[in-house]
Amino acid sequence: MRWIPVITASLVTLALYLLIMERERVMAFAGADPQPQAEAAAMPETVRRVPVVVQRSVAQQVEGAVLVRGETEPARQVEVRAETTGRVISEPLRKGAKVAAGDVLCRLDPGTREASRAQALATLAEARVRLPEARAGVTQAEAQLEEAKINDRAARRLADSGFASDTRVAATTSAVSTAEAGLASAKAGLEAAQTAIRTAEAQVAAAETEIGRLTIQAPFSGMLDSDAAELGALLQPGSLCATVIQLDPIHLVGYVPETKLDFVKEGAVAGGRLSTGREVRGKVGFVARTADEATRTFRVEVEIGNADGAIRAGETVEIGIASPAQTAHLLPQSALTLDNDGRLGVRLAGAGGTAEFAPVRLLRDSVDGVWVTGLPPTADVIVVGQDFVTDGVPLEVTYREAGQ
Repeated sequence: MRWIPVITASLVTLALYLLIMERERVMAFAGADPQPQAEAAAMPETVRRVPVVVQRSVAQQVEGAVLVRGETEPARQVEVRAETTGRVISEPLRKGAKVAAGDVLCRLDPGTREASRAQALATLAEARVRLPEARAGVTQAEAQLEEAKINDRAARRLADSGFASDTRVAATTSAVSTAEAGLASAKAGLEAAQTAIRTAEAQVAAAETEIGRLTIQAPFSGMLDSDAAELGALLQPGSLCATVIQLDPIHLVGYVPETKLDFVKEGAVAGGRLSTGREVRGKVGFVARTADEATRTFRVEVEIGNADGAIRAGETVEIGIASPAQTAHLLPQSALTLDNDGRLGVRLAGAGGTAEFAPVRLLRDSVDGVWVTGLPPTADVIVVGQDFVTDGVPLEVTYREAGQ
């Protein structure tokens, strides 16, 4: 029994030798023709092509657009606060109420302010009464000084002629000095009377200003974003009376990156799509001159009419700002792909029937597809199968019309 495995191994070895080393003789002995196998071995292997669907795209002139996301903001917003202390004596207006410029938002208790104004007015009247008396005193002092000067000159002439004594000259000189002192005193009295008038006028103005602060008015037309201060509430300087916002026009606010800033101009036509699906149109009213320090983006504001107040502040909005026309291709969004370096682009069917990658820049999207730039005027873009080929892979191309 030991010889059976040895014999089997020997037979297997012999069979392998004959099939490998003496294949032609064995095939000839068996009556088979080895030529077809030799020819088949000599024939080159058929190239395998990957089937893809290609769309021939022709570039078009399209109006460019810069797309940014942002939110709506009121055109004006202010927190109206008290400037004096007082208790609210007016019924509060409720949030959402429409107000016109000058409408009363809060009215405060005047307290003793009317009495203070009356006292200031009385003081002013008294000061004004004293002013003519002070002016008369100045006039009288000027006349007395002039008389004293005349007497002094006459005494000096008489003394020079020997008809008046030195004592008389000294007396007239002293009278001049006294008259000058009297005039200075009268002028001081006039200045004091005028100062008293100015002080009283300031007190009246302060009292009237304080009374004016008791009525807190809307600075512009709009609507209340919060309830006005409640009846009986004590307001201190700086206490909030109400918040007024103006929603017509309303602003669409977004932030444009540095790379797209050159395409955004003030006065450019712009549109917005709200989260509700509503679309609005307006114009760019403001482009920031300085960038946000954290994001390095620039604030852009688009002014939109909102007469009915349907657009509220704080809504999310997608803003599209028109830019100069560019040459671009309209392609299905599914045709976009990435290369090994992470660049956005498409796969093209090259002239040699092989795939090649072409980087593109996304211009904007639409309901029909995406507009891209960076391709030649006419391009054969792979729209089905682009993710299964790489550069240089042979293609089996099937064309389809755009829009299919």
